[in-house]
Amino acid sequence: MRVLVTGGAGFIGSHVVTALEKAGHEPVVLDIAADPASGAVRGDVRDREALAAALAGVDAVSHQAAMVGLGKGFTDAASYVGVNDLGTAVLLEEMAGAGVRTLVLAGSMVVYGEGRYVCTAHGVVRPGPRSVEDLDQGRFEPPCPHCGEPLRPGAVTEDAPVDPRNVYATTKLAQEHLAAVWARASGGGAISLRYHNVYGDGMPRDTPYAGVASFFRSSLERGEAPQVYEDGGQRRDFVHVTDIAAANVTALEALAAGQAPPGGLRAYNTGSGHPHTVGEMAAALAGAFGGPEPAVTGEYRLGDVRHITASSDRLRDELGWRAQVGFAAGMKAFAAAPLRPAG
Repeated sequence: MRVLVTGGAGFIGSHVVTALEKAGHEPVVLDIAADPASGAVRGDVRDREALAAALAGVDAVSHQAAMVGLGKGFTDAASYVGVNDLGTAVLLEEMAGAGVRTLVLAGSMVVYGEGRYVCTAHGVVRPGPRSVEDLDQGRFEPPCPHCGEPLRPGAVTEDAPVDPRNVYATTKLAQEHLAAVWARASGGGAISLRYHNVYGDGMPRDTPYAGVASFFRSSLERGEAPQVYEDGGQRRDFVHVTDIAAANVTALEALAAGQAPPGGLRAYNTGSGHPHTVGEMAAALAGAFGGPEPAVTGEYRLGDVRHITASSDRLRDELGWRAQVGFAAGMKAFAAAPLRPAG
């Protein structure tokens, strides 16, 4: 297949390009930071002229271009919507015009909001956003919305209700809706891979839009202790970028083979399947790097969720993908992996 990778010069996109090449496919890169001398197309995903050039002769698209991260409250809402949602809409229009009917979208687990919780008395419940008062008092665990008792976190499945709780999460959900409408209108097929906490070589350093693993690694390089928010007990699923790239290849090949239904979108959680707390991740990374040890600050970011881990059983059972990089080995490799400059 000839596959357009939007954002193909970025962190995840560059790994998708490598994985496609290894699988015998022909990647085409579109990126605002691409080097045209390498054969890539330099351009914003909202640039119709650049898109038309990049889509020429293409069989499928892996859409990785996005503004990522939690952001800065609501002050950058227009930037997120412009890049993520308008950019996706323009891409889908151009794909429809070019007759390209296969799309894999970089989705995100943030569309769920808080994860799955079980109350001893009330069963599965969905707690609302945590209050500033509770967070200020160090009450980080969301209580049962019915009785106020502690909850047991679990793994979210793809049929869980969506509940985006920040601007970035809202744009990622809108991307899925746009892709679903495009698929129905064009007769195409689309898969959204709802990434969990991706880490690995090539992550951007020292930027408010990077993931927590990058924050910690950047601190360690400066000789500073990683600053762990809340009490470090937040549960996440850390998945290596090479596994994410492999999932993209798997999804593209499945769509090409007709394994996913045309005229719609199918979402798949894409994680390691083995959750860890943020504190555990910071300790493992600091240990592999050689210190300093993490510092638990008690600070918080409004809009963060407490626990979000997912079941990736659907992706394994339907498409045969599973993560290959274990947590300990992945953190050891990441401690020595190169990062890229912010920007």
